[in-house]
Amino acid sequence: MNRRPEAERGAIDPLMLEMLVCPLTKARLVYDRKNGELVSEGARLAYPIREGVPIMLVSEARHLEDRPAPTHRSGY
Repeated sequence: MNRRPEAERGAIDPLMLEMLVCPLTKARLVYDRKNGELVSEGARLAYPIREGVPIMLVSEARHLEDRPAPTHRSGY
């Protein structure tokens, strides 16, 4: 059982998610709860969320390979 608070696991405020866009494509992001990341489908990048703070730096993003993008789009 995972007992870490949501913020440590990479949770994000739904209002913040509505405001954030990919710094490269300026498109909306998809919250990947399982990996604690914000995914830019167009740029094929996953931005980490650390202690509840999205790290919106391309240099910190993980490149998505041929893995399908998450299908759960609402975030909650």
